[in-house]
Amino acid sequence: MSNQNKETLGFQTEVKQLLDLMIHSLYSNKEIFLRELISNASDAADKLRFEALHNKEFAKQDPNLAIKISFDKDANTIQIADNGIGMSRNDAIKHLGTIAKSGTSDFLKRLTGDQKKDSQLIGKFGVGFYSSFIVADKVTVETLKAGETEAVKWESDGSGEFTIETISKPSRGTTITLHLKPEANEFADDWRLRSIIRKYSDHISLPILMHKVETPISEEDEKNKEEAKAPKEIEWETVNTAKALWTRSRQNISDEEYKEFYKHISHDFSEPLSWSHNSVEGKLEYTSMLFIPSKAPFDMYNREMQKGLKLYIKRVFIMDKAEEFLPMYLRFIKGIVDSSDLPLNISREILQKDHVVSNMKSALTKRVLDMLTKMAANDKDNYAKFWAEFGQVLKEGPAEDFANKEKIAKLLRFCSTKSKGAAQDQSLEEYIAHMKADQEKIYYITAETHKAAANSPHLEVFKKKNIEVLLLSDRVDEWLISSLRDFNGKAFADIGRGELDLGKLDSEEDKQAKESSAKEKESLLKRITEVLKDQVEKVQITHRLTESPGCLVINENDMGIQMRRIMEASGQSMPETKPIFEINPNHPLITRLDKEPDEDRFAELCHIIFDQSNLAAGGKLDDPGSYVKRLNKLIVEMAD
Repeated sequence: MSNQNKETLGFQTEVKQLLDLMIHSLYSNKEIFLRELISNASDAADKLRFEALHNKEFAKQDPNLAIKISFDKDANTIQIADNGIGMSRNDAIKHLGTIAKSGTSDFLKRLTGDQKKDSQLIGKFGVGFYSSFIVADKVTVETLKAGETEAVKWESDGSGEFTIETISKPSRGTTITLHLKPEANEFADDWRLRSIIRKYSDHISLPILMHKVETPISEEDEKNKEEAKAPKEIEWETVNTAKALWTRSRQNISDEEYKEFYKHISHDFSEPLSWSHNSVEGKLEYTSMLFIPSKAPFDMYNREMQKGLKLYIKRVFIMDKAEEFLPMYLRFIKGIVDSSDLPLNISREILQKDHVVSNMKSALTKRVLDMLTKMAANDKDNYAKFWAEFGQVLKEGPAEDFANKEKIAKLLRFCSTKSKGAAQDQSLEEYIAHMKADQEKIYYITAETHKAAANSPHLEVFKKKNIEVLLLSDRVDEWLISSLRDFNGKAFADIGRGELDLGKLDSEEDKQAKESSAKEKESLLKRITEVLKDQVEKVQITHRLTESPGCLVINENDMGIQMRRIMEASGQSMPETKPIFEINPNHPLITRLDKEPDEDRFAELCHIIFDQSNLAAGGKLDDPGSYVKRLNKLIVEMAD
């Protein structure tokens, strides 16, 4: 055939970077190329089965789906062939020349240049077809899409360009030929390939075939060598178990098989932290296999992130990312669900409204939360790893899933004034266990960073009274607490908002001292109010502080800093609010302020203390220049 349809095209920039990364960072784990290519071939067969639901001709033509693997030791090549859905010319350019994943640029920016760290990161991204270039210096792909007549040939040495041309191919599907690098000739070997297949791909439900190994010629056959040497038809034999893993009994599946199945469906290099394999019979009949990953995907917080379970109906693949079976806050879960109660021709639109799907979603959500509850109770080390990766996502749960709010709340972990450093290691149950006998509320403070929360002046009275406070610095925390409101009958109380009511934890002596100070400093409060009237709602005496001169308090009904910034980031304009300015009457600076006769100097000091309080609360100064000038002026005066 003429080469008039042959084109030479360049890889997408991201593909070049990814190829270079894989060749250098994954060199120590070369054999995974076969797992990835087999996984892709299996997906192609799944898609063919799905298309056959609508086009019966696909089911009639070459109905025995399989993956065939062969090698040529002399040519130093390996072939992986499938009779799945195949690719058109445009498909080949799209799937083999670009990476159509959201967040790819962000992923590549996170590369460190450290091969070990980058190899772990790339496992979170998934490599698929491009893993071929770990072992091959040239890759040839010949493919014919089901229902089409023109096949295409794609070829590249992975250096930056690829060619694509029209060819003839007798049957649908894809054949990949790897021209192995000299140092990778170990893979052109029957035993080596079979061992890799059994190690990584035994669970694949499609038969993986290789040439049948010939047995030695017997003495009887030796007598007739000419006949023994006569051409024979190649015999293929199945290397893997070739039965869908989820259809097998749990007792007959090893941990290694579960782990490899997870890697197959997730394209993740890391092993899962935990999994659940469950079959339900009765009103609903379905099988689920759910996995909790050990690493968060690189695009966890990207709106376009692909999420959901692989959906099968009566072991027929239907769709790859069915979002309808788990809530958004469990979007990190990987797995499959195989239903006997849904129609084979179901669409995403029907899935969203089907009551069977709704019931399955409730049950699957409960199963995941039960898995996490069990891990939190029995495997604290792994739960700590889970929380470090997915804790912020789970914090979205109470607002989204009211029915499971209490169960999710027990799984939450926070940093507190009793934690070691910034570790989020305190559960709400542990907090309540630490509470003082007369404590009625769960106290917390929100801030932009952990350090800002840990050093907040609002903590001073709590440290004095040895009362534990939750330090909340994740952006979602304020939203989370507004959804929870209480836990085990104990209401949450923001120590930086409204009037601080310590209830029975406040002694009569403390209350009387506050009332007395308010009366004694009444004239001072009026003077400060007059100076700061455009910046504050009111000025009052505090009993939050023991060391700082002042602090800013959010009005009970106003939105906190975290929520304001979330709303502003989403494009919403927020109304201007004014804080309450509380002063510590026992602080030397406030005592000095009270005695200042010069009104101009008094005003300067008021602004400095107010701005310092604003900074301590994590706020931003409206006029940083004026603050610096005032502070410099004060320092000069003190020096004189």
